[in-house]
Amino acid sequence: MSVAEFGLRSQRSFISTLPKMRLEPLAGAEARLRLLLDLTNSMVAQVELNDVLREVTIGARRLMQSDFALLGLLDSQSGRLRVNAFEFADDSVLDAEAVNSFGEALAAHLFSTSKSWTGISADLLVGVDLNDDRKWAAVGFKSGCCILPLVIRDRVLGILALGKREKTAYTQDEVDFLTQVSGQIAIAVKNSLVAGELRKLRDNFGEDRVGLEDEIGSELNFEEIVGRSAALQRVLRQVEVVAPTDSGVLIQGETGTGKELIARAIHNLSARRDRPFIKVNCAAIPSGLLESELFGHEKGAFTGAIMRKAGRFEVADKGTLFLDEVGDIPLELQPKLLRVLQEHEFERLGSSRTQQVDVRVIAATHRDLKQMVEEGRFRSDLFYRLYVFPLPVPPLRDRREDIPILVRHYVNKYARRMNRRIETISSPAMEAFASYTWPGNVRELQNFIERAVILSPGSNLRPPLAELRQTTTQSRSSKLSTLEEVEREHVLRAIRESNWIIGGPNGAAARLGMKRTTLAYRIRKLNISCRPR
Repeated sequence: MSVAEFGLRSQRSFISTLPKMRLEPLAGAEARLRLLLDLTNSMVAQVELNDVLREVTIGARRLMQSDFALLGLLDSQSGRLRVNAFEFADDSVLDAEAVNSFGEALAAHLFSTSKSWTGISADLLVGVDLNDDRKWAAVGFKSGCCILPLVIRDRVLGILALGKREKTAYTQDEVDFLTQVSGQIAIAVKNSLVAGELRKLRDNFGEDRVGLEDEIGSELNFEEIVGRSAALQRVLRQVEVVAPTDSGVLIQGETGTGKELIARAIHNLSARRDRPFIKVNCAAIPSGLLESELFGHEKGAFTGAIMRKAGRFEVADKGTLFLDEVGDIPLELQPKLLRVLQEHEFERLGSSRTQQVDVRVIAATHRDLKQMVEEGRFRSDLFYRLYVFPLPVPPLRDRREDIPILVRHYVNKYARRMNRRIETISSPAMEAFASYTWPGNVRELQNFIERAVILSPGSNLRPPLAELRQTTTQSRSSKLSTLEEVEREHVLRAIRESNWIIGGPNGAAARLGMKRTTLAYRIRKLNISCRPR
């Protein structure tokens, strides 16, 4: 119900629409106690908040023998005061705009101090420009006035204001009573806000309906990037900042967090959006073929090179090259990558002719490149060349409020693809999705939802929740490896990556940043057999 409907009626018409609060004339102390008791009972009975505010406004004006009473709450979105109840002693009628302007004028001083105020209203409203002074002739700016904040835990929720036509101020006893009333009102307002938040949570985790196209579309930003959490929005704001520039970007994040989608969003928001977006997964290409894949080769450059081939840098000229898992590029290839990043030139394998390119490089990795630099497994100069604009992508466990949105998005996507009609997701299922840690991040969630859609013949999603509980139990019961086990695995990995060569510039010792004799000693101590199995 709007302010015009319930806040501005005359006294006679107003009372007939309200639940019967005991407002008959009583002795002062008894009447005050009854007003507080009725207010408390209304809160316990969970009466509609606007009804409670109207009753309290009428009761407080009568008990304080005032000519008007006003009760307004702060709007959480606009930050402005909105009058919820307004009571006159006569039949004067004011429109909603005039009432709200008067309420804001009364509240302006109060919000700056968060303390109650009593005195002559003319002193408080000096210099205030109200919409129509003639409308306030009935109120009387020279009247005595009392304004109290509705405060709970140092948070101001609104005001309670009363006024008299005479220039008589409110006594301290009256102010103390109104302070008690304002405290009770603040509790009622806070309870209403909490109840509203709980209803929203129940809507999110209850019998959730799968969104339609327009609902899903409202949650999509940057094409396929789904979510509205604060953590994701920070990343997207950084994308908007760096995209118009031509600077390199290093996207860091765990596997499955959507680093490629971030890279594509940067490209689509840049001036190169109409040029190629070329991607290379450096971990998926054997190290012996990666140089040819990146820079191309001439005919006869190596066995099997039967024709000239353009590399990815050449194909991405004037566009963007996305180097995924850049931490897996071999050490011997890193100087050539550094050169093309700095000088924008390279030579194909088997050629002496220098190629000039204009490519924006966006790199991504789930590895800790700084740690790799310290261990001698990644060149420091290449690291600093890539580390121009680091962009960390949060894991899914740090943006849990996005999980329900992602679930609905992927259910809708796979249901359409499989010609299914899935309309609801049960509350226990959504709670299980939200509480699971998703170590594989969005990719794991996506694959799990696809499996759930396959297993759901009806209109309700039937996910295999036992898998999530089993994975959680196993992760909690897993034991930490000993330092010796970790060291042994690390040395073994270095030996395998160096093709079981211990010494030399490309050997395991060089990768580990230690002397060959030191590594040989560690191999014997860790009981490692230095031969392929």
